Amino acid sequence: MAASLLLSLIFLISTLSLLASSSSPSKATPNPTTFTIPLTPIFTKHPSSDPIKTLNSLASASLTRAHHLKHPKSKSPLAKTKVFPHSYGGYSISLSFGTPPQTIPFLLDTGSSLVWFPCTSRYLCTDCNFPNVDPSKIPSFIPKLSSSSKIIGCKNPKCGWISGPNVVSRCQDCTNSENCTQACPPYLVQYGSGSTLGLSLSETLNFPEKLFTDFLVGCSIFSTRQPAGIAGFGRSPESLPSQLGLSKFSYCLISRSLDDTSESGDLVLYGGSSSDSKTSGLSYTPFRKNPVSNNSAFLEYYYLNLRKVIVGGKSVNIPYKYLVPDSNGNGGTIVDSGTTLTFMEKPVFDAVVTAFKTQMGNLPRAADVEAKSGLGPCYNLAGVKLEKVKFPDLTFHFKGGAKLELPVVNYFAFAGNSSVVCLTIVTDGGFGPGLTVGPAIILGNFQQQNLYVEYDLENERFGFRQQSCNK
Repeated sequence: MAASLLLSLIFLISTLSLLASSSSPSKATPNPTTFTIPLTPIFTKHPSSDPIKTLNSLASASLTRAHHLKHPKSKSPLAKTKVFPHSYGGYSISLSFGTPPQTIPFLLDTGSSLVWFPCTSRYLCTDCNFPNVDPSKIPSFIPKLSSSSKIIGCKNPKCGWISGPNVVSRCQDCTNSENCTQACPPYLVQYGSGSTLGLSLSETLNFPEKLFTDFLVGCSIFSTRQPAGIAGFGRSPESLPSQLGLSKFSYCLISRSLDDTSESGDLVLYGGSSSDSKTSGLSYTPFRKNPVSNNSAFLEYYYLNLRKVIVGGKSVNIPYKYLVPDSNGNGGTIVDSGTTLTFMEKPVFDAVVTAFKTQMGNLPRAADVEAKSGLGPCYNLAGVKLEKVKFPDLTFHFKGGAKLELPVVNYFAFAGNSSVVCLTIVTDGGFGPGLTVGPAIILGNFQQQNLYVEYDLENERFGFRQQSCNK
């Protein structure tokens, strides 16, 4: 594998070097202020005909993703974690790059920042034999077919966005040359259940009424468990919102019950200044200033000011340190479109689950489904009239008074056609009593179904309201 990877890198460098003298991209057309992009589940069918296995897959993928967000530089879980179709739980958009444009699907991810696509005809993805995915047929971008493809040079300031501010010291061929043509070093990006490797390109991002030239995009030639490109919407300079200078963006995620249809919601990008105007009907809470941490990955997350978790009208007793991140980035709440099921640090999860168990104590537990699905608590509703079952309300109360009151279907799910329902929040074993590393709560996309969600970047606030997202 190492030899194959080296050969792929050599091929990529030799191929992209031919693009250095490519013709300049066409001039941009007048600037509109809003773009709307269809937003759909990444795959259109469930990864398994067994609904319990599906729940287990989503739970496992969410835990793997949460572990990565909490330990972004940790490499060991990749070798120890069972392979699950993590992308199944995500949502995709299509973006067009190049001259002429080539359209590629991307996973929408607010928990990372790099935008990258599978690249060249020799793109290789290992462990990508997910249901409905043929690794040999993954759509890839072909740089030699685009007249606007250019390699990012080692001294280009954008190279530092990926390789770090000290990258120039690694540009050995550029020591005494102001016109150095050495390429920016290859990047390696790790995600919850996979990784990707490639080189940095300057390309043109095409929208119907505007072209964005000189856009930094990753040309990945080798990936593990990443069958689609990723559009990073995080807070770092290389993210799509940062590069486009967006004032805000919003999305509406269709219900996961529509996975077997062609339904889609919308991702809307807003350019220009939005002043201080608020979108009608939204509840807002300010983004929390990111913690000053030695781990730079924490700086790209969207931290929220969670004050309380309320179950059935009763506030759950959660220690303060889990609600507010410390200076190292431990604790606190982030919102992430790339995580499927909401993650809670074990002490938080245990407190929330205890509240549910107390208020639903008269219903029989489904221990067998809990063991197979990795979720819990699960309840067997066989013989019980659903209209008589009272599910406790689940509410997240944020700073500023904003309350996210979730519909029951956003935190309880039926195990297929069975009469068993399970709480769709996950946790892991943690690091022992009183210890936490990274965000304590990760609000995933399952809990964001049928919510209109707005990231107001200009005014540093997060807005939401309930609405049907399918058209």
